[in-house]
Amino acid sequence: MRELEELLLGGELKFTRADAVRETGVPAEFTERLWRSFGFASPGDGVPAFTEGDLSALRRIKGLLERNSLGDRTEELVLGQARAFGQTMARLAEWQSGLLTGAGLDLSVLNEQFLGHLEPLLLHAWRRQLAAAGARALASMSEDGELTARPVAVGFADMVSFTAMSKELNELELGRIVERFETTAADIVAAHGARLIKTLGDEVLYAADSAATGVEVGIDISEAVQRETEVPDVRVGMAYGPVLPLMGDIFGTTVNLASRLTSIARPGTLVADEGLAKELQGDSSYELVRIVRRPVRGLGIIQPYVVRRSTSR
Repeated sequence: MRELEELLLGGELKFTRADAVRETGVPAEFTERLWRSFGFASPGDGVPAFTEGDLSALRRIKGLLERNSLGDRTEELVLGQARAFGQTMARLAEWQSGLLTGAGLDLSVLNEQFLGHLEPLLLHAWRRQLAAAGARALASMSEDGELTARPVAVGFADMVSFTAMSKELNELELGRIVERFETTAADIVAAHGARLIKTLGDEVLYAADSAATGVEVGIDISEAVQRETEVPDVRVGMAYGPVLPLMGDIFGTTVNLASRLTSIARPGTLVADEGLAKELQGDSSYELVRIVRRPVRGLGIIQPYVVRRSTSR
């Protein structure tokens, strides 16, 4: 275990917390807060838990703090960035190790040569995603530089009868179905230039800049899943309106409404709110079927629509 850990960390675990503070000059209190932000419990006193790479990272962070390039909130923002990296990388690492062990491979394949190929790809993917996120953030800024909620199409695609299915299948079979569903949905979202916000096992949340793009994503996911022999049908709920992007997620009434609409949709169908239906009015590519108004918990009475591609397109 220790050998694998040191192999992946690229160095020997030989420094204690006191060593790290002494060698880098970073205050003990901040070092502990930073370590927790990355998602790790503090090692015990006198336990060699840090490598030279850890100390090098601490020195770089100390340089950021000393330059104070982010203003009065530099320390807070550094810890926030560490928390973002920590939570994201924790999920990434679990995902990657699961892929390897699921394929019957020993984690010893994670040698220096393998990691040397992966690291540049990781950095490149991060920069590409940061560029895209930065562009979206700029588009959401008001004239006075404040982050504002902007209208987008929000969709939830939910696997039907997932709870019942989970009682019939073993963990490996269920995991394979969830992975297939998430992979199919993610590929379709990316192909349309929409954004996969998060996956919740039997459900995916995505957002698109236009109502038409969001509907295309939802219908394509439904049709693709229907062609899969292992994955049950999905139902899609959609809403159009303002959302607030925050910490990699989106929030607001629009998100809540889209989620509630999935419970109204029948298997293989897409149900949307009135806001999205208005966006599609006049577009001959789609058929809008108004269904019975109904109460939705926490949101009052709503007017849902079933949205289909037009048979004449």
